[in-house]
Parts: sequence; C-alpha cells; structure tokens
Amino acid sequence: MAEEARRSTAEHHLADALAAFGPMGWQRVDAVFAVTVAAEVGHLVYSTGEQMISRSPPESMFVLVREQRALAAQSSTGPWWRMLLVLTDSGAIDIDCDYGERPFPPGQLFAPEAYRADLETYPRARVPVWLAAYIGHRDRQRRTPRQAAAQARADRVGQVWARLAEYEFPPFPVMWARWATIAAAFVAAESDRGPRMLPWTGVFEGAALDGSTLHALPAGRAVLSGGVWNAPALEAAYNNGAPMPDLYAGAPDWVADPVLDPRAASGLLSFCYWWYEGHWYRGASPSAQECAMAVPGVWTRDTVLDIVVGLIGNEPNHDALQAIDRLLSAAEVGAVTHRALVDVFGTDGRFDIDGALFHYSLAGLAPPEPEPRPAGEAISQVRDYITGRGLDTTGYPLEHLVAERFSVGWMVHVPVPEGDTAIGRAIFYLGDDGLLEQSSSSIPAPDYIAEFEQHFAERHSVIGMGETRER
Repeated sequence: MAEEARRSTAEHHLADALAAFGPMGWQRVDAVFAVTVAAEVGHLVYSTGEQMISRSPPESMFVLVREQRALAAQSSTGPWWRMLLVLTDSGAIDIDCDYGERPFPPGQLFAPEAYRADLETYPRARVPVWLAAYIGHRDRQRRTPRQAAAQARADRVGQVWARLAEYEFPPFPVMWARWATIAAAFVAAESDRGPRMLPWTGVFEGAALDGSTLHALPAGRAVLSGGVWNAPALEAAYNNGAPMPDLYAGAPDWVADPVLDPRAASGLLSFCYWWYEGHWYRGASPSAQECAMAVPGVWTRDTVLDIVVGLIGNEPNHDALQAIDRLLSAAEVGAVTHRALVDVFGTDGRFDIDGALFHYSLAGLAPPEPEPRPAGEAISQVRDYITGRGLDTTGYPLEHLVAERFSVGWMVHVPVPEGDTAIGRAIFYLGDDGLLEQSSSSIPAPDYIAEFEQHFAERHSVIGMGETRER
C-alpha cells in the first residue's frame, strides 16, 4: 500500500511539473520519456487548441521521471523502458509504461550498450526477442558470399544436406505470380497494406511485425526468407541460451546476404528456403505452416482470388471472377497486359491500374506492349542513328527522310530522286519495340519486311518464369 502511495505521489509531482512547464493556455500535453541507466530522452508536445508546441524536458523533470522508474523497478513488473503520458488541463492523467513488446520508434532507441548496462543494473528473466537480438545477435545470422561459399564447401565435406521441402510452399513460378498479383491488387486499391514488388524481389510486412522477402535469381533459382515475430526458436536462443538454428544448413553458396531478408542483419530471421531445380529446400527452418503469417496469401489459387475480390469491394459476378482468373493465368505465363487489369478493375478511376501494371513489370510478368510511334519520331530516331554513327550521307540528304508504315513498324529512307536509279541505297527499319535495323535497296522491301515481322513476333512471344502450375 505504501508503494502504491509513493507511486501516486511521484505521478502527481510529474504532472505538476508538466503543467508548470506548459505554455499559456495549454489544454493537453503528450509526453514520452525513453530511459535506461546509461541514456535518456524525452519529448513534450503541448496543445493549445490552435497550435502544437514541442518542447524538450528540463533536467528537473528527468529527475522526477527517474524517480518514477526507480519505483517501478521495485515492483513485480520491473522498470519500464519508455513512459508515455497524457495530461489535460483538468488534471486528468493517463500513463502507459512500455516494456518493449514492440520495437521502439526512431529517436527513442538507444545504442545496444545502453540496454546492456540497464540489464546489468536491472536483470530480467526475459527480454523481448527483438531487443535481445538488437543487443546480442552478434551477426550470427549474417552470411556474406565468402562465408556462404566456405560453409557450402564445409557442408559437402561434412555431408550436411538440405531438407527437401516438398509440397510446403507452392512452386516458385506459381508463387511468384501469385505474390505479384496480390501486390498489384493492393496497389490498385491504393492500400498501404499488402505485399509489394521491387525489381525481381517480392516484399511483405505483416501487421504483426512478421514478414519476408522473395528474391528471384537467374537460372530459375529463388530465395524466400523472413521472420515470425514470436518464433519459438529465436525465443529459445535469445532468452534460454539455446543454439541459434542453422537456417543455412546445406544451402548453396548463392544463399547469401544480398538475397536474404533484412532481418538476417538484425538477428531476427526465423526461416530461409531456397528454390533450385524445381524444388524448395530448407535447413533448420520450421515448416511452411509455421511461417504462414510472415508470407502473403499465396497458398492456393482460390486464396489469391479471394484477396483480389475483397480489395475490389463489390460482390463479384461470374464475368468478374473469370477476369480475375484470367489475370492470374496471364501472370503465371508472364503476359499481363493493361487490358487484363482493366477487365478486373474497370475504368471508373477508382483503382490505380497504372501502378498495378508497374508492379507486374517489376516482377517481369508484364512485358512492354509495343505501341506505334509517330512517323516524325521514327524519322528523328533514324536521323540520330545516322549522325551518331557518322554514316556517309553523300547523296542522301537527311532532310528528305520519309517514313512508310508497315504492320509492326516503319520503313525510313530517302527516296530516290525521280528519274534516278540507285543500288544499295540505305533503308532503315524501325520496329514498334524500338529495334532499328539497317538494310539497303538491294533487298526487296517486301521480303525484308516479312522477315522483320517474323522476328518481331518471335521477340514478343510469351516467355514466363516457368511452366509449373499448381500441383
């Protein structure tokens, strides 16, 4: 009872100090204090109803805050690391003590040494995993390319083999298309949530601080890694002295820092899978089911369709469901188009179709759609090509260049003056995809155009990230 009375008295002393420190006419103050035995910071924001006034607490106020923390240290809950306080001019006070269940915001997180010193003064049975990793991960989850190569060699000598994770995650090409589709749908809906795409990388951060990255690599390889916020293996490693799980056991040398989730650098990686030669593999990672909350809803085709339907917001009819299904099929073969997105999201302006298409493009699933350029642009490009390469233009006045349209591009040349004949006169063919080829009048234009059109079609045939469909 006496302890409760001391705490109440200390709170009122702090409230009085906050009130006395406020500007004229203040109505409310929001205060935050982050404190350890080695470092402290505070920030006050007073509201007068018309404006917000920020102030730094004086030393006399920190004396009262330290007193509050010292009293908390004598209680069963122990000392807090942050105290958030709201005080109104009526005297109402609300105090929230933060013991670090979630990471501290920027500006209120001290160097690891400050927390180590605090724990020496106030030992605790358990430290939140994120903070325990922050002050003690010692780069144990880092894997530089040099380390990866050495470990891969050692694993082969020691006969340490990766575990085949068959039928845990969807096959990578399918998973990649689904990830990109969910990301594009969230972007189209202009939502701040959901996964996103970077160049050849899928990124996902869940609402509960779980998350992962999916990196696509050449030769059909991929790396999926991330962290589950309350992973039992990390809890055991940081709070119970258990060994850190060997997430890279049996991993090839290309499973290295540049393609690992940033959690590896902070010691909070709890799973790592890699896709190679048509299969997922893992070391001492938990099963895919235990990682589910850190990965977007890529598990089945129906899961993806349900997510897109939910983001559209309307009760879908049969045609709408078919349009979403076609979009996902197009993503699986790397052939998403603007038209396919319009069929799903409509043309009423409620959805960001351009943003969605851009995300598909970052994933390599929306090849550029060639569009006919104006004749003037074609002539300008050919002129720049000729002058840039220093080609001989004797008897070939560039101001007389003309452009003649064919199915997939332009034939650009300087016509032969009436009454003259010319053999081997330069002719340029510019495709709608920007490919520029130089030929001559020695090759009949119809023959060259036919071959050009065939090559154009071959260049733009659908090439996806793989033929694997859901098994």
